[in-house]
Amino acid sequence: PIDVLPSLSRLKDKGIGEGKTRADHANTMNQLFAAYSRGKDAKELQIILGEDALSEVDRIYARFAAAFEQDYVSQGFAVERTINETLSIGWKLLSMLPRNELKRIRDAFIDQYYGKD
Repeated sequence: PIDVLPSLSRLKDKGIGEGKTRADHANTMNQLFAAYSRGKDAKELQIILGEDALSEVDRIYARFAAAFEQDYVSQGFAVERTINETLSIGWKLLSMLPRNELKRIRDAFIDQYYGKD
């Protein structure tokens, strides 16, 4: 198995920047990683303590982590998608979270992409 967080963070440095990707890329990536990390923690708590021990927000993060693994990470070798398609999937996933949880993204990007499908 691959540990997603360190693997993806090493790939970002040379692939983000002016003329390479969209302006929201860095903010979106940072928020996705933070949300996934929190979701993994929530899933671990859920296993140990049960779902009833989680707050409603933690339950949302646990669902986010599962969807992130299924829709974002599990792309597979046969599937090709552009960076814009990947960012759109990221925003679809981030839109699962309450807007006030998006603390790593500029408001202008949230206004532009949050909840848009």
